[in-house]
Amino acid sequence: MLAGITLVAAVLAWAGSRLWNSVGSLPGVPAAAPIVLVIIAVVLAATAISLRSRLKAQRERVPGAKAVDPLSAARAVVLGQASALVSALVTGVYGGMGVFLVSLWDASSARKGQSLTALLAVVAGVAVMAAGLWIQYICRLPDDPDPSTAPPVSAERP
Repeated sequence: MLAGITLVAAVLAWAGSRLWNSVGSLPGVPAAAPIVLVIIAVVLAATAISLRSRLKAQRERVPGAKAVDPLSAARAVVLGQASALVSALVTGVYGGMGVFLVSLWDASSARKGQSLTALLAVVAGVAVMAAGLWIQYICRLPDDPDPSTAPPVSAERP
């Protein structure tokens, strides 16, 4: 789903960039975009690492381990999912703009810098998607046991 969102956003951004450039001057790619995306990816990865170690300690019943509040885990999952979805959209937009800017590579040296910034934003956006998916993976619920392999439950009570 994330790849589909990214692809659709990239195609629309490429077409929009062509249209915008034909009627005027295409706005540049903000230099802060990759920086902000990297910061978000780092925060998500730090959250994932923290949750992973705390959940592992809780599963292994380590004495003195700090338990993970289920509501906090659910909030982390929602944060990861929302970040991945928004990052897919942003990655597609910067990817589409970047493809268009590469087509103008010979026209201006300023466009070269903007296409590089768009590439960095795409890479940082992929990192945000990966970190968001990792949080979702870490906080998944354990699979239910297969009833066909579970030992039979006796109706007798001791």
